[in-house]
Amino acid sequence: MIASSRRWLRRNRTNFAIGAGVLGAGYVAGQYILGKVSEARQRMSEERIAKENLRRRFEQNQEDCTFTVLAILPTATENILEALPVERTLNELQKQKQERLARSVGPSELTISDVQSSPRSVTDDDGKSLTSFQSESYVHASQVADSSAANGEGSGETGPQASPRPKKSKAQLWNEMKISSISRAFTLIYTLSLLSLLTRIQLNLLGRRNYLASVVSLAAPPPQESKISLENNDDDNFEHAYGNDFETNRRYLSFSWWLLHRGCIDIMTKVSAAVTEVFGSLNPREEITLERLSELTLEVRKKVEGATESDRRTCKWLPYLLPPPDQESYVLQESGMNPPANSTPPSPSLRRLIDETSDLIDSPSFTHVLTLLLDAAFSLLIDSKIATHAYKIPPTSASTARVVEIVGADAKAKVAVSLAVFCRQAHAIGSGSNNEYLAAMENVRDLEAFAAVVYSSNFEFETPEANAGENVVEIGSDTVKLSRPSTADVGEGATVGGEVSLLGAESGFESAWGKALGSQDGKS
Repeated sequence: MIASSRRWLRRNRTNFAIGAGVLGAGYVAGQYILGKVSEARQRMSEERIAKENLRRRFEQNQEDCTFTVLAILPTATENILEALPVERTLNELQKQKQERLARSVGPSELTISDVQSSPRSVTDDDGKSLTSFQSESYVHASQVADSSAANGEGSGETGPQASPRPKKSKAQLWNEMKISSISRAFTLIYTLSLLSLLTRIQLNLLGRRNYLASVVSLAAPPPQESKISLENNDDDNFEHAYGNDFETNRRYLSFSWWLLHRGCIDIMTKVSAAVTEVFGSLNPREEITLERLSELTLEVRKKVEGATESDRRTCKWLPYLLPPPDQESYVLQESGMNPPANSTPPSPSLRRLIDETSDLIDSPSFTHVLTLLLDAAFSLLIDSKIATHAYKIPPTSASTARVVEIVGADAKAKVAVSLAVFCRQAHAIGSGSNNEYLAAMENVRDLEAFAAVVYSSNFEFETPEANAGENVVEIGSDTVKLSRPSTADVGEGATVGGEVSLLGAESGFESAWGKALGSQDGKS
């Protein structure tokens, strides 16, 4: 029995060997496949977590942009209000009205009630408009002081230095108030739009650099314990190279000083010239329709931004947002970044940030988004605020749309009444809290798309050593490949008309935006 079993095993030992080999190979292959599947699952989980973290980081960055704009906007508002003191002109008109009443009824018979209940004539048409201005509680403290000084109240100055300025006529004052009220509101809209875009560019560029810094820090090996710590400020310092240089970031953000103090005044000059040309012949006592007011507003915008698409593309906004190279040290000094005796030029890292910001501002995409922001702000001002408060047209809703259409077609209002609304809305546009105009701009989807493209493009410029365009960094004995987030990674609202991928070193800002607009056209 035992011998026969041995003979059977000898005869079938080849089959047994083949079977064992097959089973062993199957086991090894199975373990290999299970390992690969587990590795793929782990990698997908890590990518999902990384994308979610990136999305949260991007969304937080956009919230920071909103708070930053609200924090620094009052500085520009202060400068514009001082440059266009509508309240001072209002005080002069009120003073002239009181003087006319004093001459007509006599000083002894003039009372406050006489001023408030004067007869409704051509003069008192102005009085009604003045009352609407006077009811507003937005008189700036500095403007009140300036108007008091201009009127000679309490100055106590005598002699040649106290010579009064030439007295303006009522018509001149009303024309000055008309131009100043409209110009001030329009200038603040342009300033708010440009400031929103500039802040988006600045914080998203720094956010991108901080993202790369976090990637490098996570990939780097832990530092060895050492009793001596040496500070490395050379170009191979990864924290400095990737944007964790706090001083460079501070200097870069301080360049918004130019728009807040110089750019907004230059914009005001351009807007005031356009408003004077378009609204100059309009009589404040004239009644016009809301449609006519919208047409005049559009004419002003064409003169400021350009009448055609090609004109808008060639319109240069960079001089309003960033200083020329010979003024950069001055801006750093005025913003407190440089001591008065120090005129240190921008560092290479800061120079790269400024140059990339300039390229973004000069791109057609910037003008495209700016136009959409201005459309939203001017629509809120004219179609909502002016229509409701000056023309008494109820707000549009699904149930009142037809009524508003019928009433709004024939509704008329005096220009002077609209000026009071322009005056009030100027303070609302420049407000640093609960700003409806900023909220309307942030509802423009293309603004988030613009921020996403800035955040997720041009990663190759951030690497200290870009080898043939590949984002590969040597850290010790490890090689780290930096991952580039796409606009689909940073948020659902960060694409224009569809999903956009910005993978590849050749996908710069312009090509990325072209793909976004191309996908939008393909779906429309």
